Amino acid sequence: MRILQILSLSLLILLAACGGGSKQKQGEQHEGKGGIKYGGLFRYNESEYLKSLYPHGITETVGHRIVSQIYEGLVNFNPKDLTIEPALAKSWEVDSTATAYTFHLRQGVVFHDDECFAGGKGRTVTAKDFEYCFSLLCTPDPKNQGFTFARDVIKGATELYEARQKKQHDADEIAAFGVKALNDSTLQITLTRPYGDFMNKLALPFFCVFPQEAVEKYKGEIMYHTVGTGPFALKTLKQDEAVFLARNPNYWGKDEFGNQLPYLDAIKISFIKEDKTEMLEFTKGNLEMKYRLPFSMIDEILDEKKQLKGEYAKFTLQSRPEFTTQFFGFQMKDKVFSNKNVRLAFNYAIDRAAIADYSAKGEGVPAFSGFVPLDMPGYDNSAIKGYTFDVNKAKDYLAKAGYPNGKGFPKTTLEINSGGGRNLDIAEAVKKMLTENLNIEIEISQVVWAQHTNNVETGKTNFWRFAWVADYPDPINFLNLFYGKNVPPTMDEPAYTNPSRYQNADYDRIYEKAMITADATERNKLYAQLDQMIVDDAPCLLIYYSMNRRLIQPYVKNFFNNGMEYRSFREVWLDKK
Repeated sequence: MRILQILSLSLLILLAACGGGSKQKQGEQHEGKGGIKYGGLFRYNESEYLKSLYPHGITETVGHRIVSQIYEGLVNFNPKDLTIEPALAKSWEVDSTATAYTFHLRQGVVFHDDECFAGGKGRTVTAKDFEYCFSLLCTPDPKNQGFTFARDVIKGATELYEARQKKQHDADEIAAFGVKALNDSTLQITLTRPYGDFMNKLALPFFCVFPQEAVEKYKGEIMYHTVGTGPFALKTLKQDEAVFLARNPNYWGKDEFGNQLPYLDAIKISFIKEDKTEMLEFTKGNLEMKYRLPFSMIDEILDEKKQLKGEYAKFTLQSRPEFTTQFFGFQMKDKVFSNKNVRLAFNYAIDRAAIADYSAKGEGVPAFSGFVPLDMPGYDNSAIKGYTFDVNKAKDYLAKAGYPNGKGFPKTTLEINSGGGRNLDIAEAVKKMLTENLNIEIEISQVVWAQHTNNVETGKTNFWRFAWVADYPDPINFLNLFYGKNVPPTMDEPAYTNPSRYQNADYDRIYEKAMITADATERNKLYAQLDQMIVDDAPCLLIYYSMNRRLIQPYVKNFFNNGMEYRSFREVWLDKK
């Protein structure tokens, strides 16, 4: 792993200011058109460590949030409402079959300045760059975890991947691949069939553009050495300590007034693990945002109406349902958890309402309605019959599994990621309920995030804590987690997208039908069938749907809250007096 030297903040700000909207003194704010202010440093914290900054290797939210500032694709999510908006594609057309998309690229967009280019100056982006990146996505590589989003969707993607997997000559597969640069500014993507969520997928990091020169120069270090087109560029990174992003002086974007974007000089991401320490840094003015309220301080911060009180009233509270499902996963290939009755026993043995009220401190809604979280646009999961809290039913299922009153049930380890008090509090609550209600022995193991995800994906743990945060606002983004084709053929291969290794032919059939159903109403009916199947088969222990609560400093402007916690700093500015 490459460790980059941390530059001083003053130098960082100087670098960023040199290419800003106009000439200014280091660290000095100045106004642009429309009353906005240029300058300043936005500081926020992540409680979990960064795993990767390589677009094809993003599987966790920390990397996703940072990469979204550095890289861009054809389209982006609008941070206000999560609708699709143009990014490097200024416009596009779809043919009458809804399978051929033609994208017209912006002119004059350049990559970040980097040593991978001659003279260190970023070159112009062309459609060939997208063609290269999409083709690279269809390559068997431990760094590549995004192929599942292209498989069976883009014409020829599966065939190209399989040819490379077999190390066969793939010239024919490349020729048949459905991503073609028609000229420097026009890209055509051909799908195997219509897909209702295709444009949402294009907004994911997996479909961002980066130069072949960077891949060839940095090879394995491309995971942490970034070259994109976004409003900010990576300046310094010290693993597990801090990441600094500086304004891209050559960014193509402008606001409605003609101001050059972005407004901020820089962004600093820290990795403070202690929730209370992070809160103290926020209240001292050393952070611009505090994502999630510390469990132990919620009663101190909020009144009975969930409004800020006392000294905290000077801050701004942003709150809304989040497209996140908190759950504990079962390894379906495990001897114990392959038994459906065991999984059902666990699900009926926990009191989700109590966990949401007391362990989650009101920051969650009990997961009574399937795996897809509440308020997903266009989707109604109210008809999903979820789990009740029923100790007798739980004991009956455990007896059916061959463990009457817990007799003979092996000692089980619940693995959670370290960092964040809420995760441990909830794990302890679940442990207590399973122990008392099923008469079984549970122990908790805390593991650093990178190792935890590796253990889950490679089947080294059979019972674990996870949360699934929406990559895009569509139920299939959650239902994809149980699609059988996402399970690798052997346990030696990591299961990135379906770590439970759940496989059900009926589920896969309905899933594939939903993927190609154009009518939204009919597609949502199929989604509901899949959601109910997850409840019925119990490949996971559902806990709660998250609430998104965050505190921001009163001088922060244009920092929108949404159900995905999708963050864009393109138009964020600071109104410091």
